[in-house]
Amino acid sequence: MSISSFAVQTNFNTKNAMASNTLTDLLRVRKETIRESLSDFENEEHRLEKVLRINGVQYINDSKAVNVNATYYALDALENSTVWIVGGMDKGNDYESLLPLVNEKVKSIICLGFDNHKIIETFGNIVDFMIETDSIEEAVKIAYKLAEKDESVLFSPACASYNLFEDYVDRGIQFKRAVREL
Repeated sequence: MSISSFAVQTNFNTKNAMASNTLTDLLRVRKETIRESLSDFENEEHRLEKVLRINGVQYINDSKAVNVNATYYALDALENSTVWIVGGMDKGNDYESLLPLVNEKVKSIICLGFDNHKIIETFGNIVDFMIETDSIEEAVKIAYKLAEKDESVLFSPACASYNLFEDYVDRGIQFKRAVREL
């Protein structure tokens, strides 16, 4: 099966499909069943969820990214210049693994939350613009001003949500609401 026929085309989904295919071979699942599953798979809500395209800018809700590893795969999946909304309750995160992806893909960072010093220290000299905010509505409005046609706004916090939100679901819902209110 060609990767281009996958419903969700990211590096980590390709790897997941390969691992699943190995298991389905062992279980003797029909190849046609596997093809159907991979071609109509729907991403989980709040995980690289495309919310809206406004003025040629794609807004992506990745609120489920509560750790650096999840955000790594979100950034890796993007192919265009990105305004990244990041932050929340840092639980000892090490952001170093994100440096190559941020250097390659992120033009601006909007820090959300109250304890962003590690984010600022890690990426402050890499991006052209960085700002702190304490509300998702303000973060989305700033992203709207910064993002240009054919770019993305990625909300992938890499942190827990409980200093501003009930949980990642509430955080994702508020992000989507703020985007729809632009």
